[in-house]
Amino acid sequence: MLHERIKANFLAILKEELIPAMGCTEPIALAYASAKARAVLGGDPDRIVAKCSGNIIKNVRCVRIPNSGGMTGIEAACSLGALAGDAERKMEVLEAVTRDGLKNTVRFLKEKRCAVEYLDSSIPLHFLIELYRGDDSATVEVRYSHTNIVHITKNGETVFKVEGLVEVTEVADRSELSIENIVAFANEIELEKILPFTEKQIACNMAIAERGMRDDFGIGIGRAILETYADTTYTKMRAYAAAASEARMDGCDMPVIITSGSGNQGITSTVPVIVFARENGIPEERMHRALVFSALLTIYQKEYIGKLSAFCGAVSAACAAGAAITYIKGGTLTQIKDTVDNTLADVPGIICDGAKASCAVKISSALDAALFAHSLAMKGKVYASNTGILQDDTGETISCVGHIGRVGMQPTDQEIVKIMIQG
Repeated sequence: MLHERIKANFLAILKEELIPAMGCTEPIALAYASAKARAVLGGDPDRIVAKCSGNIIKNVRCVRIPNSGGMTGIEAACSLGALAGDAERKMEVLEAVTRDGLKNTVRFLKEKRCAVEYLDSSIPLHFLIELYRGDDSATVEVRYSHTNIVHITKNGETVFKVEGLVEVTEVADRSELSIENIVAFANEIELEKILPFTEKQIACNMAIAERGMRDDFGIGIGRAILETYADTTYTKMRAYAAAASEARMDGCDMPVIITSGSGNQGITSTVPVIVFARENGIPEERMHRALVFSALLTIYQKEYIGKLSAFCGAVSAACAAGAAITYIKGGTLTQIKDTVDNTLADVPGIICDGAKASCAVKISSALDAALFAHSLAMKGKVYASNTGILQDDTGETISCVGHIGRVGMQPTDQEIVKIMIQG
């Protein structure tokens, strides 16, 4: 039996991680910080300066911003947040953008009142928003996670500061995350304690998936998958997850329950599990337990990689979804671990070249690998340890993949950012 302390800790992790966000999280984080800076400034700014790390630039460049009329880019995100956002709503800061607010933003951008500067920082998720109004100014600095404000100034004077500026921003202890503990938690936790999380995941993430399948976002990748591949449950799992991502990346104004700071990871770790359960008549309780399993396994993997890197987070989330299917079908702990190993033997090297509509295709590809990995595991087939980067223990493999993503791929990340900026 899992200790009650660990159960409480895992519930706290879910509370921290599974939160709603409308739009891609990086531009929304900029909008949130800009709205916060406006509140400190006490009025609309005359001009804005956004200083952003390479990964922020990479992930904001191409995605459409919700309630913006189809705008993209750092300037648009910051300006809309400062002129029309509500900081109290955090990652749903742009939910209540008004027509006047949008009109003011368009005029502000036409007058080129927002400037972007490259922030040479070793921290992947790092930016400063500076607002100016006459002789007054306000600055908000964010590090490590999307809403982690570490420093606020007004007219050069500090009004808020986090001492130490340490990397760990979460309160809940993640040190006891392991596949064994995650399985035990999913099996043993009282259903009523996880329903507040899973019901929101189902409602929000399936709603945007259905919207993506129905309406015109991007190139219509969800429908294209259904038209291209055989009519199977696995095809539907990939199609609906891809459609949800594409809608989100293309500016859909519907919220997503994110995981590890990412809506795409939230979608990838949930939608395939829900589709599988519904297509196969899986009992509701089993589906809900599989969803918390998938969320925690995604979080566990991402703890090693970090919020932003050159490593595509869809791989981690797809890996978790594939293992969740093994779990939901009654697979053993060994089979669950084998699903993870098989996935990470296949697609651990997909690069992240920024948030964009084509993330949907990467999600589909990663899910294809994870579902095949699940199928192999259920047949007792798994790659041997020491195959490539695979280790004797699946947890060690996850740690190694995380090291590659966080440390080994730093030069790759720098080159990706360089190409995107110069191009």
